[in-house]
Amino acid sequence: MYTEILRIIEGGLAKDPGKVYSYSKILAGKLEKDGDDRLSKMINRVIDKGPANTVTMDELLTTPVDHESRLSIVDVEIPSKEKTPIVLAPMVENKINDFIGAVKHQNALMSLGIETSNTLLLYGKPGCGKTTVAKYISEQTDLPLIVARFDAIVSSLLGNTAKNIRKIFDFADNKPCILFLDEFDAIAKARDDQHELGELKRVINSLLQNIDSFSNNNILIAATNHPELLDKAIWRRFNHVIEIGLPQDNEISTLIKEFVGDFLNDFSEDKKKHEKLVKLLESKSPSDIKAIINNAKTQSVIHGNNTLKYEDLLFEIFEFNNHGALSFEKMIEFLNENGMPQASIADKMKLSLRQIRNYLNKQS
Repeated sequence: MYTEILRIIEGGLAKDPGKVYSYSKILAGKLEKDGDDRLSKMINRVIDKGPANTVTMDELLTTPVDHESRLSIVDVEIPSKEKTPIVLAPMVENKINDFIGAVKHQNALMSLGIETSNTLLLYGKPGCGKTTVAKYISEQTDLPLIVARFDAIVSSLLGNTAKNIRKIFDFADNKPCILFLDEFDAIAKARDDQHELGELKRVINSLLQNIDSFSNNNILIAATNHPELLDKAIWRRFNHVIEIGLPQDNEISTLIKEFVGDFLNDFSEDKKKHEKLVKLLESKSPSDIKAIINNAKTQSVIHGNNTLKYEDLLFEIFEFNNHGALSFEKMIEFLNENGMPQASIADKMKLSLRQIRNYLNKQS
């Protein structure tokens, strides 16, 4: 409850009744949960008599805008009641849950004099689940996710960019939420980058100042696909740094089952086919795997098939690997190497069995 008391004091000093109301409500709820009904009711009576200047859904949706373009510079995502599934390596999942645990036990940590800073930097290749992890943390803590929109933050009037950053932090600072800075490298590039203008370097200084003033009692998550571009001072601002890497065999197997879902198929119970698919999907991100499976399911429905077949996924994997540049010869070779019967190849590719055999005989 130390966090809520500090935030209430901050709101009072800043003459921000909305902030005082929000954190007083949270404090009253925690007191009630701990069995102190009397104090909880007293707090509720006091704040309910105050001015109707509360943090409501309308206020959450009244987001700050860029002065020049009038575009909203944040999106607000309310935690879903249906929990987002995450499939991560066990060590990474443990680190994520440790961060969530630190957030949930912040009052206990503060009561013991342990200073905490709920800042998390996620990095890794595109499509590996950094945004999904941010949503998962939002759901586990039951806090709205305030997502910074960098397409609107970086104004053509460079002086406005620092102002937009300040607006975002101010907006997130006066309400219980998680501030999520996705594609963080867009504004957090190293200040020694010779290609950046002096004004953009001053933007980094502004960003650092805002992080410092924000992070003590709030939750800040940033994500980047390009950690090598980040300014060195940025790394020191984050207590927790986690790499979200590409899935390994066990995670790929789980992802296949997750994305196939209840769709009838001929490979989930076939160990040989399932293991072959896992190997073929190595080095692909969860986002890639989802796209491949969804494309195969779509083709299955379009062609009136009730069952998703192993061969359907082979086709989609080949197309994905070759970026849609199809070659009959290479596809025949790929399908044959991965256990597809020659008759099935001929049927799928609308060729005669003789054509398939003639090509494969030439290759042998």
